[in-house]
Amino acid sequence: MAMQSVTVRVPAKINLALAVGARGADGYHPITTVYQAVDLCDEIRATESDDGAITLSVTYDGRVATETAQVPLDEDNLAYRAAALLRQRAGIDSGLTMAIRKAIPVSGGMAGGSADAAAALVAADAVWGLGTPRSDLLTLAGELGSDVPFCLVGGTAMGTGRGDQVSPVLARGSYCWVLGLADSGLSTPEVYAEFDRLNKKAPPTASEIPPALLAALRAADPAALGAVLSNDLTDAALSLRPELTETLAVGDDCGALGAAVSGSGPTTMFLASDEEHALDIALALTHAGVCADVVQAIGPAPGARIIA
Repeated sequence: MAMQSVTVRVPAKINLALAVGARGADGYHPITTVYQAVDLCDEIRATESDDGAITLSVTYDGRVATETAQVPLDEDNLAYRAAALLRQRAGIDSGLTMAIRKAIPVSGGMAGGSADAAAALVAADAVWGLGTPRSDLLTLAGELGSDVPFCLVGGTAMGTGRGDQVSPVLARGSYCWVLGLADSGLSTPEVYAEFDRLNKKAPPTASEIPPALLAALRAADPAALGAVLSNDLTDAALSLRPELTETLAVGDDCGALGAAVSGSGPTTMFLASDEEHALDIALALTHAGVCADVVQAIGPAPGARIIA
């Protein structure tokens, strides 16, 4: 008898704004952020297995091949933990085989691991025929990691708390992004530790999102949005990777509407006025040799969803 299989596609995220407060007693930093999902996607092909085991494999497209050693294939992988958590809460003993195709950079500040966890929740729920309510999946996502709930939701959204409390943001239009990918990742804990070192008097709470950014999204105004992109982790990422300063400068020189580090880095992001402008920026970054690879992407994109 053929086993049930599904394929789930899930997008990368960028942060249009990321405000960070001082580390709390629980070890986490409070943040306020506006996420946008972009159409650079991972896919998971999940198949029910009859041996009760959860197993996974990973293949990589060219732009993330140098990072293969950083993706575990056991319980240290967020996708594995997502399936195991859903199975535990459902009280079942079914098995699952997951084949992950990665296009989102590893440790790139674009929530690649969190995206795979969101995809695993959707895939496992479908393969096992659980019919878990969306609200319950979001609760499980929040237990797995700060970015996982947004990767389920996609689109454009506000994140508060640790980023796991997600609410929709009114955003019209679509946006053309150019992503400068590095040849190796940055550890998120290391970036936050550097943030702590550089910001010994950081406020206990994260600042609010600039009203101008929300207004730009409502108006579908890329120029206004580009002018107010912000990321409190930028200085920490640049301290650990000074070469990113040159990458950002190349984008500025090409007339990018806005340039920023994505999340904890080292991916850099540039907002273009249209697809032709995005191509110009991508070519300039490539010719300057300041990135390992350059990708054009459109946002917002939908969250984790079954495609086959």
